[in-house]
Amino acid sequence: MEKKDFEAWLDNISIAFLSLTDLQKNETLDHLISLSGAVQLRHLSNNLEILLKRDFLKLLPLELSFYLLKWLDPQTLLTCCLVSKQWNKVISACTEVWQTACKNLGWQIDDSVQDPLHWKKVYLKAILRMKQLKDHEAFETSSLIGHSARVYALYYKDGLLCTGSDDLSAKLWDVSTGQCIYGIQTHTCAAVKFDEQKLVTGSFDNTVACWEWSSGAKTQHFRGHSGAVFSVDYNDELDVLVSGSADFTVKVWALSTGTCLNTLTGHTEWVTKVVLQKCKVKSLMHSPGDYILLSADKYEIKIWPIGREINCKCLRTLSVSEDRSISLQPRLHFDGKYIVCSSALGLYQWDFASYDILRVIKPPDFSNVSLLGFGEIFALLFDNRYLYIMDLRTEKLISRWPLPEYRKSKRGSSFLAGEMSWLNGLNGQNDTGLVFATSMPDHSIHLVLWKEHG
Repeated sequence: MEKKDFEAWLDNISIAFLSLTDLQKNETLDHLISLSGAVQLRHLSNNLEILLKRDFLKLLPLELSFYLLKWLDPQTLLTCCLVSKQWNKVISACTEVWQTACKNLGWQIDDSVQDPLHWKKVYLKAILRMKQLKDHEAFETSSLIGHSARVYALYYKDGLLCTGSDDLSAKLWDVSTGQCIYGIQTHTCAAVKFDEQKLVTGSFDNTVACWEWSSGAKTQHFRGHSGAVFSVDYNDELDVLVSGSADFTVKVWALSTGTCLNTLTGHTEWVTKVVLQKCKVKSLMHSPGDYILLSADKYEIKIWPIGREINCKCLRTLSVSEDRSISLQPRLHFDGKYIVCSSALGLYQWDFASYDILRVIKPPDFSNVSLLGFGEIFALLFDNRYLYIMDLRTEKLISRWPLPEYRKSKRGSSFLAGEMSWLNGLNGQNDTGLVFATSMPDHSIHLVLWKEHG
């Protein structure tokens, strides 16, 4: 048949075919297939796959492909990556999808990273770490041995742990190696805080002392309390040291001279915690950058504007029950924006700008749970048996880790959290180092550390 005649015939057949019902079209195709030889059947087989299996990720513009992929959950996307190299390339390059998936897992997002393959790798690392947390496999333990009597005081900073003991010594340890860097003779330590040059200790002998690490020499002695000093904090910029005592007072000292500048009264119980911190929010009573002192006892948290004047007056007193029927746990969190403390009723969070209670978190069986650390995403808690991680977005416990029989003090200084930047969101870099430390009955220090990624 001539090409011209064939084209005319094909047009007539096409018009007639389109006028048929679906059943008639199927019967027509069946008949034509039965008349076909091997060449026609091979041609039909090759072209049917192209017609029936259209690769929309290849055909669509990249922006539309990304829009469609955003509707799929990460696990489905990982399965889709196995379809073909082209699918894997497109899905891996969908930055927004993987960033969102990481955020949902509680991971920090650095938007400055432009590498499209980076965020899929971050998600795979995140999902592994979160699985380890869920399966109670994210941590490991070790011990520090060296003291010969009760270890009461602990303080952690930048990979170094300071321990103060009833054996009249303080030691500085490298947590990563377990090695003791410094060991100096002191008084009995109820509280410690240190930096590169010095160690400040609060003691059961009612005094505070400042020591030089390199020589072990006592450079300053602060005398004036009539009860044990349970908490100390200081600021070199202000040249101020503050101490909380069993004599119900908070004292403000000149750090360089040892002179008592002021005695803050109003507490009616042992002052077990003092925190000196810059304010980060504005209110009628303070501005960002102001130094604020928080002092806590068994029932109350008092707020003092320590940076404005030495003879300061209490700005506000916070409590969870007016009749003192509910006591506060001895741990206190203050980051300049929020105050957080735990009690038998739950975890209380106050807004520092208004002093209003923002929320009360009540996980199951909270009566014996104490606060260790509080961030934007996670909180670190513990009781007599376990260390807990809570997702603050859902207020659900997402992980726990068994703890040994440790010495839990009513004053709360014989245990502490380690690195805490991960509480604002994991990022694949900050889940290393110390998580928790506590003193043991055998005078050792029990450490809980992040386990390396699998």
